[in-house]
Parts: sequence; structure tokens; C-alpha cells
Amino acid sequence: MHRRTFLTGLAGLVVAGPAAAQMKHDMGGMGGHGNHTMPMTGANPVLPEGQPLKALPRLSNQSAAPGMFRAELAAEPGFVRFAEGLDTPVLLYNGANPVIEAYEGDKVEVSFRNGIPFEPTTIHWHGMPVPADQDGNPSDPVAAGSERIYAFDLPQGSAASYWFHPHPHGLTAEQVYRGLAGIFIVKPKSDPIPPEYGDTILMLTDLRIGADGTMPESTMIDLMNGRVGDHVLVNGQKNPAMTFALGEKRRLRLFNATNARFLRLRFENASMTVIGTDGGLIESPVAVDELLLTPAERVELIVSFDKPGAARLTTLDYERGWMGPGKPNEAGMVLLTANVSEQAVAAMPPLPAKLRSIGPLGKPAVTRRFVLTESMGGMDHGGMPMQGMDHANKSMSSGGMEMKFLINGASFDMNRIDEVSKAGQVELWEIVNEADMDHPFHVHGTQFQIVEHEKDGKITTPPYRAWKDTANIVAGATVRILLRQDMPGPRMYHCHILEHEQLGMMGTIDVRA
Repeated sequence: MHRRTFLTGLAGLVVAGPAAAQMKHDMGGMGGHGNHTMPMTGANPVLPEGQPLKALPRLSNQSAAPGMFRAELAAEPGFVRFAEGLDTPVLLYNGANPVIEAYEGDKVEVSFRNGIPFEPTTIHWHGMPVPADQDGNPSDPVAAGSERIYAFDLPQGSAASYWFHPHPHGLTAEQVYRGLAGIFIVKPKSDPIPPEYGDTILMLTDLRIGADGTMPESTMIDLMNGRVGDHVLVNGQKNPAMTFALGEKRRLRLFNATNARFLRLRFENASMTVIGTDGGLIESPVAVDELLLTPAERVELIVSFDKPGAARLTTLDYERGWMGPGKPNEAGMVLLTANVSEQAVAAMPPLPAKLRSIGPLGKPAVTRRFVLTESMGGMDHGGMPMQGMDHANKSMSSGGMEMKFLINGASFDMNRIDEVSKAGQVELWEIVNEADMDHPFHVHGTQFQIVEHEKDGKITTPPYRAWKDTANIVAGATVRILLRQDMPGPRMYHCHILEHEQLGMMGTIDVRA
């Protein structure tokens, strides 16, 4: 629909259904997360900057058997001191944002406990080729106080930078912005990247806290646009520092673990080379001046620090579409500062010209079309008050007006199968964005290849072939992807602006053997 029509009713909207439950919970109305209350008035806290970058903690392997990774993981409330003298109530895995590291061919077994009071949760292994019943879908919740085991194998060719996060129906956005996220690195048996480059994880999150250290509730603007924080953090720190010798090269894995922030990045006084995306290494290194990392996307870089002084990872402006007031200023943020000495490093080995081979998926047997829209209109639920509807209804309403984010005109219903597919079948998906803003589109259970982008009659192809599980669909554009689901079961596809997912922009494809 037209933006002018869409924005006309924003001032009168009130929140209902799952969105209302989320906001009520943020205000302490449901007793979880330390019973946090509305933030005090006053200036926002100042976060310290320039401290040495901290590595995220590794989840230790409790198995001594070769080829087996076994660990315990718990989601629980906790506190983090982001600002001096303030303890912020958060949700964490084992008290942190842990890193799991395993190898292709390994068996993985994670014993999970949900320690979040009064709330279900799941672990979604984002981008990983795991069976449908191990994927942490919203139809497979772990109740508060309950436990389950996630078990799966890591096939050959699955080496990549993955992450994991909750995916409970109607609560995903809040649980993620309160801190639930972790990293899962699958390594190859033989890595073509020289070990002298290191391997550094940079998990990008954003944070909004009030003067008393608590996280304010999401507003209607947050629900429409996706929650964007006031601070972008790297491994939980604001603008941390790293130190390098002149001429040093470093492998950096960047993870956009925010709910909704689009990060257009560049490295001042350093050069970037892309070596990998969501699904692992690309075929050959590609030098870039900047890159766009949308919510849930990952990228592997080799950064060369060839100039002495400060090399800063900074943000550039990006127009992704914004509804209503409060559009954040995305340009000019410094996310990380690398201090490069004048003393040169010893000669480092070159980056290989060939990293891996990525074969084409072949001719599709089926073409599917997914149209992304936003909707504001009259009640279509037989007069049922919005407050009486269950979590399957993703909407915000005011009187007889509703707002939804839709795929093919439908709002997500956990009890509905939207598409039926066959395991092993190559498919062409056309994702058409008729909404007023960009939507990062994620498919569970597989990696896909982007074929082309089309906008205003102009078709462009990607500069290199890559495996992806999340692709940005620019407003007014169509993106065509090739994919194949190899394991049967229900799989989700959705916008990874998590508030949009909760407001309906999600569907289910049932993959049958």
C-alpha cells in the first residue's frame, strides 16, 4: 500500500495481541526478567569506549570421544553492567553469549534447559543444515523450567559462520533484544585461510537502556520498523579496541545479531576482502570498499592493516525505509577501533586465489512467488476483539484498524501449511517486495544461491556465487533465489526484522520425503 495511506493512521494505533503482551512484559507486567520497571527519566547512560576487545566465551566440549561435541546450555535471566554503576536485566545463555566450535562430520548434542520464568523458548540453529525437529521452530517450544536435547550431525561442506537464537511464537523479538544469542562456528578439516591471520568473532548487537539501566519497552514505532537500539555493541562492548602491527592481516567474522538494524560498513585506513558469507567461504576473495550487513547476515573478511594509526570500522547511511517519526541517524558510528603500530609485522603468507568450489544448483523443477506487503485495514476476524485473539494473529489495532506484515496476503498462522515441497527438489523462489521498506528474507534448514535482483525493470546479478540463508529484499525489488531442501519436515521462511516476523511476515513450507 502507499506510504501516505499507511502512515495516516499511525497516531491512532494501539497495540494488541502478541505485541501488547510483549509491551506489557517489557513493563514488568508478567513478572519475568527480574520484574524490570519503566526506566527513570533523565539522560541516557554513557557507555565506556576504547576498552580492549573481549573474546566471547567458548562452550566447552564435555565429550572426549573423537568427532563428538556435547555440551549443556541454559537460557536464564541475568545482569550485565553496560554502564558504570548500572546493572541491566538481560537474558543470556550460560550467563553469556557463548561460542560453539565444531568440525564438519561431527555429531552435536546440546542439552538445553529453559530457565526463563513463565516463558517458552527454543534454540533455532540459524542457517545450519539440521533436521526439522531439531531446528527450534516455533511449533516446537520448550516450556519454562523444561529441558530437551538438540542432536544433529554436521555434514561435509557445512563449514561456515552460523549463530543461534530463540524462536518462540510471539516472543522471539523480545528474547533476542534482551540478549539471547550465541555463535556456532563449523570449521573444515582443512582450512585454506592461513592460520597466521587468526580468526576473530565480532558479534554485532544493539542496545537501548534507560537512566536506571533497564531496557525500555518497545514502542509502536519499534514494532513497525523493528527495534533499533541507541548503541551498537561489538561482543557486548561499545567501540572496543584492537592492536595490530603494520601490515598485519586479520580474519574477522561479522555477525549481525540485531533485531532490525541495517549496517552499511566500511573500514577507514584499512582494506577489506570478502572471503565468506552466511554459508561459508566463497570461491575466490573479493576486495570491497564497503558492505551491507542486514539483520541475521554474516560475512567473513580479511582486513589488511597497511597504514599506521587508527583504523576504524564505521557505519554509512543506508535508506532502508522508515515509517513514522524517530528515524535513527545510521551514519558515522564507530563500531571498532584498530590501533596500528608503526612497527611492521613479519611477512605474512598470501591469501589463496581459490578458496573453494560452489557448483550451480541446476534447473528448478518448481517456481514459487512470495509477495511481501504491509496492510492497514478493517477488522477481518468476525468482530472478535484483538485482545481476545491468540498469538497466531500478528497485528496492531486501533478500533477497527489493523496493521500487519504479510506474505502473499496472509498473516502467519502456526497451524497452517503455506507451501508443500519435496526433499531434494531444486526450486526457484521469487521474493517480491511491494512494501515500503527493505525486508531481510530468511529460509530455515538450507542455504540458497541468489540468482538475480530486479528493480524498475533493471536486472543485476551478484558479483560472486555464494551460499546464503538471508537475503535483503529492497523495497520495490524482486530477488530470485535457487534452493533445495534435503531433509523433510516443516520449515519457516520469514522477514528477519524480528518484529515483522511477529506481526505476521512468516510462513511455513512442509518438505515431504
